[in-house]
Amino acid sequence: MNVASAYAPGRVELLGNHTDYNGGVVLAAAIDRGLTVAGSARDDDRIVLTSESLQRRLEVSLRELQPQVEERWANYGLGVVRELIDAGFPVRGFEAAVRGELPPGAGLSSSAAFEVATALFLLKLHGWTLDPLALAQLCQRAENEFVGVRSGLLDQATSVFGKADHVVYLDCRSLEVRTIPFPPGLALLIADPGKKHALVHGEYNARRRECFAAAEALGVPGLRDVSAVEFGKVGDRLEPLLRRRAAHIIGENDRVWRAADALAAGDAATFGSLMNASHESSRTNFENSTPELDRLVGIARTLPGALGSRLTGGGFGGATVTLAHAADAASIATELQAQFARATGETAKVFVCEIADGAA
Repeated sequence: MNVASAYAPGRVELLGNHTDYNGGVVLAAAIDRGLTVAGSARDDDRIVLTSESLQRRLEVSLRELQPQVEERWANYGLGVVRELIDAGFPVRGFEAAVRGELPPGAGLSSSAAFEVATALFLLKLHGWTLDPLALAQLCQRAENEFVGVRSGLLDQATSVFGKADHVVYLDCRSLEVRTIPFPPGLALLIADPGKKHALVHGEYNARRRECFAAAEALGVPGLRDVSAVEFGKVGDRLEPLLRRRAAHIIGENDRVWRAADALAAGDAATFGSLMNASHESSRTNFENSTPELDRLVGIARTLPGALGSRLTGGGFGGATVTLAHAADAASIATELQAQFARATGETAKVFVCEIADGAA
């Protein structure tokens, strides 16, 4: 019986919040936590998926691939099957277990890790190959079309192209992907207050519509086509809500370009200040932060050794990422968790993550 397994990491978005579907630029990194999909071929047309963390099981026929209502977690894997079939790959029946240490809904892109690991598992199981960029795009389509989240390419590309001790720079218009060395002596801390986000339900897709409406009102193909200087001159053409949304995206692109230069120069202080500015824009202009995320960011910024902090991922829940001196990372994690508990009575999971290689 044919057997296979594949692993894909989660990712942390460092800068470039919601810029991907606006044709913009992003900085992110694969992390040392992810998901493994492992299983075997079947001699019928059945798909059997199990989630070890959720203790759930789903069995469906290849002939009846439809988004699941009761077992929504499985849609990320089923969507990949659908896209492979539509791309001309004759997928056969299989059974696979999903396991790992990447919490769903924490803003670390467990969904993309599930998609990428499923795609690589099926390619290996059937003896097929696919170009890395085409693989990331196929997984993005699965999330867009089957799951219903109109996300950009950030999550899947970072999971595929991640490189240890490097940040992934992605230009979502030209599809340029390059890696930039992460300066030594620095660390990334993830803080998860346990408030899961559910991007399928409304807010994410609403922000996408608002961004597209702002671009249309400004007469450009996308907000990527407006510089920060230009926006200062033409932003008043937009009604207040769309002006705030556009200000966030245009500002984020500018911050990514400046941060890429700062990373190349080893300028951690500038990178941290850009992270702080990004969170303020998310909070006020894009309104995709939450009180818990604001609290974590506010505490982190007061701690010795912390250089910058912001929400990571789509927002509306999820986690924060803090840039810190590596020597201070453990004490920052302890103090951040303690102060958050004192302030809210709730427990946040805080951990230091390594920047890891991409999917395999």
